[in-house]
Amino acid sequence: MRTYSGHSSAAASNALYRSNLAKGQTGLSVAFDLPTQTGYDSDHVLARGEVGKVGVPVTSLDDMRTLFDGIPLEQMNTSMTINATAMWLLALYVAVAEEQGAEVSQLAGTTQNDILKEYLSRGTYAFPPQPSMRLTTDVVAYTVNHLPKWNPINICSYHLQEAGATPVQELAFALANAIAVLDAVRERGQVPEDDFDKVVGRISFFVNAGIRFVEEVAKLRAFVELWDRITAERYGVQDPKLRRFRYGVQVNSLGLTEQQPENNIARILIEMLGVTLSKTARARAVQLPAWNEALGLPRPWDQQLSLRMQQILAFETDLLENDDLFDGSVVMDRKVAALVEGATELLDAVLARGGAMEAVDFMKAELVRSNAERLRRIESGEQQVVGVNVFTSGEPSPLVDEEGGILVVDDAAEAEQLARLEAWRTARDEDAVVAALAELRRVAATDQNLMPASIACARAGVTTGEWAGVLREVFGEYRGPTGVGEQALATGGPLGSRLDQARRQVREIEARLGRKLRILVGKPGLDGHSNGAEQVAIRARDLGMEVVYEGIRLTPEQIVRAAVDEDVHVVGLSILSGSHRSLVPQVVQGLRAEGVEVPVVAGWIIPPADARKLAEAGVAAVFTPKDYELTDLLVEVAELVADRHVPA
Repeated sequence: MRTYSGHSSAAASNALYRSNLAKGQTGLSVAFDLPTQTGYDSDHVLARGEVGKVGVPVTSLDDMRTLFDGIPLEQMNTSMTINATAMWLLALYVAVAEEQGAEVSQLAGTTQNDILKEYLSRGTYAFPPQPSMRLTTDVVAYTVNHLPKWNPINICSYHLQEAGATPVQELAFALANAIAVLDAVRERGQVPEDDFDKVVGRISFFVNAGIRFVEEVAKLRAFVELWDRITAERYGVQDPKLRRFRYGVQVNSLGLTEQQPENNIARILIEMLGVTLSKTARARAVQLPAWNEALGLPRPWDQQLSLRMQQILAFETDLLENDDLFDGSVVMDRKVAALVEGATELLDAVLARGGAMEAVDFMKAELVRSNAERLRRIESGEQQVVGVNVFTSGEPSPLVDEEGGILVVDDAAEAEQLARLEAWRTARDEDAVVAALAELRRVAATDQNLMPASIACARAGVTTGEWAGVLREVFGEYRGPTGVGEQALATGGPLGSRLDQARRQVREIEARLGRKLRILVGKPGLDGHSNGAEQVAIRARDLGMEVVYEGIRLTPEQIVRAAVDEDVHVVGLSILSGSHRSLVPQVVQGLRAEGVEVPVVAGWIIPPADARKLAEAGVAAVFTPKDYELTDLLVEVAELVADRHVPA
């Protein structure tokens, strides 16, 4: 039983972990901030405004030591949601365990370490695909040989569903990613062939469970069937225990709503049942989002409520006392068979393209298309969401207080972390750091396993940014696919008449402008949640606008430069990490400094108090998840352009 947590600083997160463990939590699930996830120190230019916002900043052994102070790692099961820098965070974890006097071979836990889904959905990659896969496989090989209780990889279908994946896509793409990893481990040759079944047995999955309860149960039963088949037929694993589909879960966050947010409590509970009712396909670990995630970061009480849901199900109900409730169900068997058939067909299509590594562009485009279809169904009313497009009248939520019902990270936390990092650099043995980084650089240029050199770097005092910086020098930089093609995707269907009307409105504004309306869709900072930006870009293009969208991870200066060079009429910024308070005003100020007077709009999870501050900083409009009707939203943006650029 877990809650996914971490924020502000290592010390604050340590206090939160101790509190959660005292309340009955049985494992830790660590959230790292975006600079840590993407391999930057807290003082890097791209880290501005991001430090401590969506997780805990860990830049050195000192931060990791503080994070687990008073928590004996030899007795703990720790899940670290980390991918591009998974090797580095595991190295720091091992180094701290050694300092505690732990028997390192007894460490238990999980590194997510699924880099492929980062190119498809989450965006926190640091290196190109091939070197990233090397880091993944090196961690797998090292843990199998030295940390036998550690799960070296969590194949993560969770973010695939968050990016709009259907159950068939979630099954097929997650299994394709797992096959790519296993094939790469075998090809690397660091695990003896006789021990390869141990690699298969240590792979776990991290899945999503949405609101379509029966379909989600069927999906998990399909996962069990398909994984057993793949491990037996493709990899020849004989021991059924090593073929077991082992998974943890966080239930769906995509479906949580800003409107009537208390409804999310019921959604979360129903989604948890989807991964617990079927005994043969039951999750091994569950972490639940908080009811207010669509509003902002959850407070300790909100996390406690999610933990209590799990405890009530486990200790008050009879759910865990019975055999599988769905065995022999004609309805369930039919649904599972349909999912298995569809997923097998799509998996074969990915493998025919050379496997997941070679099919990243294909899978990314499919997810963007699927998400666009999901949004169209909601916008048209075909897919009903209580409180959003049906039963929309209601009372104000008593759970939302004057502070917005969320945790607000103190901006002072970033300054404190920068001071802490500087003090660490000043106090460490610089010669040891230089020597450790030199060895890391040497090993990176060979075919040797990078894990021992990374652990040596952790012990020597190397920082996160320094470790990743050396690997960037050797491996190079990379920008992932956006999945946003040139074709329009929202034509026809129930939205047809509204789209036609909106296109006419845009054309009328363009006639007054004298040229096509051009919008820049920007992702400042390190936030890799690109789903919203992608859908805005697609719908804007479908309405006839010219769209400039260069993907994720841009500095405010780069966005300003692009706005000037592309001569855009409006800049739209999408941020989910909470860094909007810092980054959005920087773009506004940068445009003013260039003498460019175009409206800037911002969107995603932005609390009302922050929206007011952004308006004071010159932002023309703020959109949040309640503004789900993209067509109306973009017409409003076009009218802002007309007000700014067209004489009355």
